[in-house]
Amino acid sequence: MTTELWQMSATDLAGRIARRETTARAATESVLGRIAEVNPKFNALASVTPDKALQAADAADAAQARGETLGPLHGVPVTIKVNIDVQGEATDEGVHAFKDNIASSDSPLVQSMREAGAIVVGRNNAPAFSLRWFTDNALHGRTLNPFDAGVTPGGSSGGAAAATALGMGAIAHGNDYGGSIRYPAWACGVVGLRTTVGRVPSYKASAPNRIISNQQMSVQGPLTRTVADARLALRVMSQGTPLDPQWVPALLEFADARQPTRVAVFRSWSHSPVDPTASAAVDQAARWLEAAGYTVEEAEPPHFAEVSAMQMHMVMNDMRRAGEAFMHQNGDDALRKALGYYMAVSPVWDRDQYLEATTRRFNIARDWAVFFERYPVLLMPNSWERQFPIDEDQQSAERIAQIFLAQAPMLGTATLGLPGLSVPTGVVNGLPVGVQIVSTKFREDRMLAAGEVIERAAQFSALDHLLHQG
Repeated sequence: MTTELWQMSATDLAGRIARRETTARAATESVLGRIAEVNPKFNALASVTPDKALQAADAADAAQARGETLGPLHGVPVTIKVNIDVQGEATDEGVHAFKDNIASSDSPLVQSMREAGAIVVGRNNAPAFSLRWFTDNALHGRTLNPFDAGVTPGGSSGGAAAATALGMGAIAHGNDYGGSIRYPAWACGVVGLRTTVGRVPSYKASAPNRIISNQQMSVQGPLTRTVADARLALRVMSQGTPLDPQWVPALLEFADARQPTRVAVFRSWSHSPVDPTASAAVDQAARWLEAAGYTVEEAEPPHFAEVSAMQMHMVMNDMRRAGEAFMHQNGDDALRKALGYYMAVSPVWDRDQYLEATTRRFNIARDWAVFFERYPVLLMPNSWERQFPIDEDQQSAERIAQIFLAQAPMLGTATLGLPGLSVPTGVVNGLPVGVQIVSTKFREDRMLAAGEVIERAAQFSALDHLLHQG
């Protein structure tokens, strides 16, 4: 069976274009055809720009014909989330009030992708204000999980995850404040890389002011179908800019990156019920790492319950000061209800309590840094539960409290600004399963190396599985 261009990884597609075995136009036409075929059903992309994409593809082919130096993503179709700036398009955040919020310039990450030769074909969907683990909004509608429409595709980068799983671009942009890359990637069976705070520039001219918890925790990163593509996308996305003063010119790969090392396995937690598929996926991944020479030990990261609870407490108290009223006014009904529940289960802090939490966060970060000296790699689930049923965050404040506990593996790492990698390991009872790999700051290279070991052993492709299932 012939492999279509839209089925290829970014790495393979860029290689074929560079060798003149195909063209940027052909690759873009192939992906646009796939989008036209499947996006009407799954609604992963909120908007598609075929004319602009084909124009960019033709320009890429003309540059190659002139013998110009090709970027690492030359001719590769990509999608960008609706909450960062793409020049000439609306940064609408999934919100009606922003539908005419036309960006005057590209966010730095988008600019870097274009300079690397990527072709932007569309914008991937997100919940209103990207503040839910469910991708649905009143402006663009609901994104469906390609494996089961009854469960969430994740959020807030659910459109990115679904698009990637379905072949609507080899690389999708997402961002992660409390799991918004890793959770959708896991929910849809693709790779999701949460980068270290400061690794990839975060800036958009349309909304340059970021509240303090967002500065501390939120990052940009890729969703892909292979770990190699995540590595490639990281290389491109991490180009620096003075527009983000937190950006750090850290090495992308250290000398010991691919050497097997000690792994802390965290497979169960007394504070939340653990779905058997979550712990089983971790156990399997641990065996694969051990077979590849890694030393595997069970260990719980320090202050895990405290630091995971701290994420939502800090974010919601920050939003009480700046953002909550605006979101209630401009968000949709689902966002308002979820936000109300978030606030109901988050203690109300005064100024000194927030400052004390910030102090405590620093001390916990120190203890985690010491933990990573002994265990350079941490292996655990993305969530203690299976994919949530659609709109599970609309049920009650009590259910929201349970959801926060289920999402603890992603929340604690976000609190500390750490990187995390979601890697799929297969499908159980019709839904994807997988694991999360975490390391210390700016050691995405260790996560990617361990992720490649797991990926090779798992031999799983969400796209192949979905195509086989029909």
